[in-house]
Amino acid sequence: MMTQIRIAIAGYGNLGRGAEAAIKQSPDMRLVSVFSRRDPASVTLLDSSVPVYAMDDIEQYQNDIDVLLLCGGSKSDLPEQGPQLAGLFNIVDSFDTHAKIPEYFTALDAPAKSAGKVALLSVGWDPGLFSLNRLYGEAILPVGETYTFWGKGLSQGHSDAVRRVAGVKSGVQYTIPSESAMARVRNGEQPTLSTREKHTRECFIVLADGADAEAVRSTIVNMPDYFSDYDTTVNFIDAHTFSEQHSSMPHGGFVIRSGVSGSDNAKQVLEFSLKLGSNPGFTSSVLVAYARAAYKMNQAGETGAKTVLDVAPGLLSPKTPAELRKELL
Repeated sequence: MMTQIRIAIAGYGNLGRGAEAAIKQSPDMRLVSVFSRRDPASVTLLDSSVPVYAMDDIEQYQNDIDVLLLCGGSKSDLPEQGPQLAGLFNIVDSFDTHAKIPEYFTALDAPAKSAGKVALLSVGWDPGLFSLNRLYGEAILPVGETYTFWGKGLSQGHSDAVRRVAGVKSGVQYTIPSESAMARVRNGEQPTLSTREKHTRECFIVLADGADAEAVRSTIVNMPDYFSDYDTTVNFIDAHTFSEQHSSMPHGGFVIRSGVSGSDNAKQVLEFSLKLGSNPGFTSSVLVAYARAAYKMNQAGETGAKTVLDVAPGLLSPKTPAELRKELL
């Protein structure tokens, strides 16, 4: 009988629910528990046989879990939970505040090494799969430029940041790429594009009772790391419209490396793209694949903080190296 990797989930929002579904699709894994800051009795899982425990009690379960998926938000949850839990478990998270990844890496590295655990951070599609494709592009076409476009789609991290603004009852944020900018890149022009020229951001907000719309708008558009570098439109709508039009979570994007190679400077364009019907559904599927890698790495004696740039692709698969060589090469 196959030995199953024992997975637990910390945080049961959109990402946590997606992770539960992704684990069900992976025969070599088993969901053993979910941890929540809410009353465990109020949390309803897809599989009612899986126990839900209070987050405050998580330390009691160190011996029952091979890998813990951290499914909280990057703005407030992960910076606090990550360093604490990296000293107790092998962890995988989707920390996506790009500018703060180096300091977050450092915060996880020491407790993970001390505990003999692997802390795999910033796993998802960007950062994550897009990061890998930026690396491939740069390494293969060293003379060139890399361009990343996101959307059109709903950003979980930016939407979470919007919802934490005082006066916001409900909110989402869409990232919209510039079609003209992408066309220039695909044409091999290698244009110099400012942040504002590549994307715009659009927010749809339901205000809390008595909230000041202008104060909310100002807080959003001036938020560092999230909105201050972009042309951002804030739309205020009612709760019914929000529910009808903004409940699904599509997303996607493109990584394009435009370069030249050879003595004739032949134009070469390398492109990777995603079109996602559900951002959290896909992101959680990436987390689950990397949980398998984190487990294998730790079993092999590796410890400390890691990113997708440190993980060999074969470790993501439940197949043996021999099977991968036969089937995929």
